[in-house]
Amino acid sequence: MNTQEVISQFNQYVIGNYGRLPRVITRGEGNYLYDLDGNKILDLFPGWAVSGIGHCHPKVVEAIRRQAGELLHIDNTFYTIQQGQLAKLLSERAFGGKCFFCNSGAEANEAAMKLARKFNAGKKRYKFITAERSFHGRTFAAVTATAQPKYHEGFMPLLAGFEYVPFNDIDALTNAFSEEVCGVLIE
Repeated sequence: MNTQEVISQFNQYVIGNYGRLPRVITRGEGNYLYDLDGNKILDLFPGWAVSGIGHCHPKVVEAIRRQAGELLHIDNTFYTIQQGQLAKLLSERAFGGKCFFCNSGAEANEAAMKLARKFNAGKKRYKFITAERSFHGRTFAAVTATAQPKYHEGFMPLLAGFEYVPFNDIDALTNAFSEEVCGVLIE
């Protein structure tokens, strides 16, 4: 297939929720991507909700290869050595306590909001404050928390219990607090 054929296939079978550049990426190496037409492209974008580790770093490739040779995915019905080790590492190097693993940033934000509401259950504290121009994900609560009208279009009415303040406005944030607030999301 050539570039235009791939793009045509996407246009026919993939919902167009992202504005894509007219490049078909076939591989990556280090900080570079290579497209179907043979162009070498400096990749300065770390991706949405991922870390910028580059492409095909030998240590990362080997770690993935080694893990794929043992286990690819085990649901939380069972224990795995790796998940326990990662939880220990994160707990010791971050805020202590216990870990809750999620599949995406949206799921993590959704879980954080649910945990905040559960912790405050019976206390009439249910509201969240978020900053304008924020982005918290594409799940329903995360879209509501995202204070950008373009992400709200087509999803009205949004969930109740969210208040938006201008980003970096400490006075507005302070004034938004009430006895009903159970959490603040800033991203």
